[in-house]
Formats: sequence, C-alpha cells, structure tokens
Amino acid sequence: MSELPVGFWVALVAMCIGLAGVVLPGVPGVGLIWIVALIYAIAEGFTAIDPLTFIVLTVLAAVGVTSDLWMSQAGGKLAGASWKALLASIGLGLVGVLVGLLLGIAWAAPLGITGAILGIVLVEYHYRQDWRETIRAGAGWMAGCLLSGAVQLLVSVLMILIFAWQVWRG
Repeated sequence: MSELPVGFWVALVAMCIGLAGVVLPGVPGVGLIWIVALIYAIAEGFTAIDPLTFIVLTVLAAVGVTSDLWMSQAGGKLAGASWKALLASIGLGLVGVLVGLLLGIAWAAPLGITGAILGIVLVEYHYRQDWRETIRAGAGWMAGCLLSGAVQLLVSVLMILIFAWQVWRG
C-alpha cells in the first residue's frame, strides 16, 4: 500500500468535526461527513470511493439526517400521541429552529426540541385533559429523539469507517 494522500487526512479531520457535530449543537453532523465524502470522491474521480460505495454512504447519510424526524415521531406515536400532536410537534419544532437560528445557530437545536415537545404537550392535553397521558406522549417523543442521536452517531462512525477503508484499500 502506498502512502495515503494529504487530501485523505484533511477529509478525515473534517469528518471527525462532523462526528462531533452529532452531539454538539451548531456543528454540522452526518451531512458534513457526506459532503466531505462527495468532495473527496469527485476530487479523486470516484476511484478510491467508487459509485457503489458512494451510494451506500448516501443511503446511510439519508438515514442519519432524517432519523431525528422519523424516530421522534415514532416514539411519540408508540407512546400514544395523536397524529395532530405529532403534526403540531413538527410545526412548533420548525418555529423553534427558525427562532433559534435568528438568535444564533447554537440555539436552533435546543429551541427546535423545546418547540416540538411543546407542540405535543399542548395538543395532547387539549384533547385528553390528562397530564399523565400527555407526559407519556411527550416522553415517548423525547425517547425517540434520544434514540435518533444514537442512530446518528452509529451512522456517522460507520460512514467514516467505510470511507477510510475504501481509501486505504485503494
């Protein structure tokens, strides 16, 4: 095996920043890892990262990037949240993200989560008039959200390992 190119090490550092972004608000996560892989693949003419490998990385990135939405919604649904509450969580979550972006990018994630939980709690309590069931639905949503963080971390590590393995094997 020949010595790895400098571009690989630069890409790996950028991907590690993306890995940190999975847990740090305001730092891009899975999307950054995918973009770095795309840039590297294009720069290398899709030789080290062949098209099939890039498709695998793209599918993994799609799962990671969207996991927040579908896993939190699934958690809420499993805990008994209504479709109206889940829709409200998406709407108020987006409002929270937008307000957070206006305040500074580090506020986007916390305010998005706060808005989403508020959406579930307001709608569920309005319809059920039962705090126990309302809190259960909100906790289910939060459990799904936390689980999505684990999925994003796993997907990010897997993407970096696939990338490094493909470049290393040449």
